[in-house]
Amino acid sequence: MDPLLREVRFPELDIPVMIASKLSVQPSGPIPVAAGDSLYLSNLDDVIGARVFTPTVYFYRSSGGGVPSAKVIGILHDALACVLVPYYPLSGRLRETEKGKLEVFFGTDQGGLLVEARSNKSLDDLGDLTVPNPAWEPLVFKFPKEEPYKLLDMPLVIAQVTVFSCGGFSLGLRLCHCICDGLGAMQFLRAWAATAKAGRLIVDPEPCWDREIFKPRDPPRIGFPHTEFMRIEEGSNLTERLWGTKPVQKCYTITREFQARLKALAQTDSFLCTTFDALAAHVWRSWVKALDVRPSDYQLRLTFSVNARRKLDKIRLRDGFYGNVVCLACAVSTVSELAKGGHQWTTTLVRDARLGITEEYLRSTVDYVEEHRPTRLEFGGKLTITQWTRFSIYESADFGWGRPAYAGPIDLTPTPQVCVILPEGEADGMILCICLPKSATERFKELLSRVNWREGQT
Repeated sequence: MDPLLREVRFPELDIPVMIASKLSVQPSGPIPVAAGDSLYLSNLDDVIGARVFTPTVYFYRSSGGGVPSAKVIGILHDALACVLVPYYPLSGRLRETEKGKLEVFFGTDQGGLLVEARSNKSLDDLGDLTVPNPAWEPLVFKFPKEEPYKLLDMPLVIAQVTVFSCGGFSLGLRLCHCICDGLGAMQFLRAWAATAKAGRLIVDPEPCWDREIFKPRDPPRIGFPHTEFMRIEEGSNLTERLWGTKPVQKCYTITREFQARLKALAQTDSFLCTTFDALAAHVWRSWVKALDVRPSDYQLRLTFSVNARRKLDKIRLRDGFYGNVVCLACAVSTVSELAKGGHQWTTTLVRDARLGITEEYLRSTVDYVEEHRPTRLEFGGKLTITQWTRFSIYESADFGWGRPAYAGPIDLTPTPQVCVILPEGEADGMILCICLPKSATERFKELLSRVNWREGQT
């Protein structure tokens, strides 16, 4: 395996967690809504892919004697109550309106949820804290018998503080994706952390709602086919390969040198691309080849979110907007084209899909969702790559106890057709996490470590 790309293994373990208390967190001051009021969600907030909670976990090591657990809970509770004043939509709930559209509504006894938990394990018992581990799942609170993808009548911010025997602790967080995209979530997290650290409310920038700015046009104007939402017909062995047995989560560190090599191989004097374009292309090709997808003429999709904020010209977002401003880019290829086309050819597909996200594409997405309102997530012949490297997640999560030892997601196995690219903590590389059937893991690792492989050379 290329020394610039290394697999990081994590231990299988059991983390016993005892729930000590559950605290409702209400805004600490007046908010500009009353019981019975509601807030509009845009179709970018309400699209099927955003109808999820995003779980993350943050680990904080004990320094010296550690921070008393009661003090940790108190600081986080009071700071959350403070930030729920300017971020008051997170104190509401979601409900369906006509045609299945979601909105935020406000009633009595809502607010966020803060859970206090304890474990007799120490952070050292958890092993390597540099990459996500599915065994950390007990550190993020779920209600007993909670249905998958449940959103309605749920707290929109759910936090669990788990104190370990060593004095260190974790913060397991679930934020509703309908309320904020990745950048919006970091804006909220920074405000909560800064408020906890200072002992007084700090929000910079001041949050604004403004979801009506993305209302659909009248009449709607759908100017693109929006392949990203289209039904995927079963016609390959991919679903059976991925879902036939329980997938395993694999993580790899990718150095800056390896990223640069991939990008250099894709570029020419007349063709420029980003590191993401080149890396996504390489992962997609390696994933398809390792899974031995058949038949060769089966059409595959690669989807990934594109931040559309910088694409906007006619639409003016105020500083502090924390809603969803992402579109789903989609590259399409047959199995044989991916294998034979090579690295540069596939990078071109990814680059063109990324550059295809424009302000007009965003407007068309809003109108498409208004007209068709997709109600199911499509898997089939698709890989989705999510990039977290620009979220400043480590820098955003200093609540006064320093930078977390780890900050990021936990378990990818419930959605094995997702690949996540994370920042590498203290290092300057990336962590690539992906789920595969065990039988394909060695082949994928081999292909991933070889740049610009072609059919017939493998």
